[in-house]
Amino acid sequence: MQIVLYLLVIQGLMGAFDTVYHHELTIALPREKSARRELRLHAIRSLLYAVVFAGLAWFEWRGLWLWGLAALILIEIILTLCDFVEEDKSRLLPATERITHTVLAMNGGALFGHWAIAIAPTWASQNSALHLVSYGLFSWVLSLFALGVGLSGIRDGIASYQLFKEAQIMSSNPFLNGPQQSILITGGTGFIGAELTEQLLAAGHSLCLYSRNPLAANSRFQGRVRAFSSWDALSTNEKFDAVINLAGSPVVGPRWSAARKQVLLASRVATTQGLLGWLARAAHKPSVLINGSAIGYYGCRGDEPLDESASPQNEFMSQLCSEWEAAACKAETFGLRVVRLRLGLVFGPGGALPKLLMPYYFGLGGRMGDGRQVISWIHRDDVLAIIAQALCDSRFNGAYNLTAPEAPTQAQFAKTAAQLLHRPSFFTTPAWLIDALAGQMGALFTKGQRIIPQRLLDAGYSFKYPDLVSALQAQLSKSK
Repeated sequence: MQIVLYLLVIQGLMGAFDTVYHHELTIALPREKSARRELRLHAIRSLLYAVVFAGLAWFEWRGLWLWGLAALILIEIILTLCDFVEEDKSRLLPATERITHTVLAMNGGALFGHWAIAIAPTWASQNSALHLVSYGLFSWVLSLFALGVGLSGIRDGIASYQLFKEAQIMSSNPFLNGPQQSILITGGTGFIGAELTEQLLAAGHSLCLYSRNPLAANSRFQGRVRAFSSWDALSTNEKFDAVINLAGSPVVGPRWSAARKQVLLASRVATTQGLLGWLARAAHKPSVLINGSAIGYYGCRGDEPLDESASPQNEFMSQLCSEWEAAACKAETFGLRVVRLRLGLVFGPGGALPKLLMPYYFGLGGRMGDGRQVISWIHRDDVLAIIAQALCDSRFNGAYNLTAPEAPTQAQFAKTAAQLLHRPSFFTTPAWLIDALAGQMGALFTKGQRIIPQRLLDAGYSFKYPDLVSALQAQLSKSK
């Protein structure tokens, strides 16, 4: 039995690594719409594993009880095989996850094989009973694994159900009301782009995605999009009604070294220039280009109210957005209507908001610096609704600030988040520490911007989430 216990511990440790590192941190699987069926399989498997871990930690399954345990193990093996098939259909696994799954399968084979040959025959020859045993520390460690994998199964089951319910809510899809279009998208697998792609597909539009990894994009959207990685792959006779250009490496990440700044510029400006090269060759020009940008265009200017008429500053973020918008505006020479979306901090399931809220769950939330810096934000649902309107409304043209009408200070955000979560908010992160760790990027967190969505307000746009409380309540209701 000693060998079985060691193999069980190894299985539990590798399973925990796979769940935490791959499913939670790397791809945030519980929030991936395409992973709904995979999550359902994970939920059932995890609950079965919880029974196996706890059952072998404290009991000998004698007589007829042995057949019940064997049935559970057989079902778990079948579900694992089904999971392998489902994963290949719904997403492209990174190399580390494939290796982990292979080692898990090998260890599982050794575990259950040794148990079936060396242990099960002895239990089968005895009278039917669940005989209580204790293996000391092994029993307690395996009980901990049983609790962890059981909770993971419950989480995955809830996530699968929530994704199912979200898929049924078609009335909230802003792309249902417009005409069917053929749309070219860049950045279609990011936080905004992935949901945009899903909703456009659900509304029946035809999509083509520019992606650095076309195979991964095809897997993510289950073959419902056409993906390519080189602009030369698009023929001059391709016909698109619209282009949505959201490509760009995340701004918040590694420090802004000279090399990192080049990556950020190239991922936006070079991609847009590639798009312009194809537009120049295209026999059929799209009617509109909706181009991403950010409120970083205006620079970090504290509490100064800034609408779309405000000028850029001599800062890297301002330079990044200015060059990106300037490249996009060249599409006007080909007759396209160009809409530039200057995005604030985008809230929603995934993205930055869960990371901002995480300290508050543990009672460690509080203000950054003096807390007076303004957070100009917008909910992803409003971003998508505005894109839907810009696709069809020819009056949309030029730059738009995509920020909610209410822009709280960081201290107000901390207070509101703590109140809604019923947690304290007395921790303070000094501004000098943020600047020391993040360098120039730290200004995004310590200086703030008060951005006014003047052109959206003038156009009569009605925000689904106009204030911080409504946005946070929507987030917290989905995370329960």
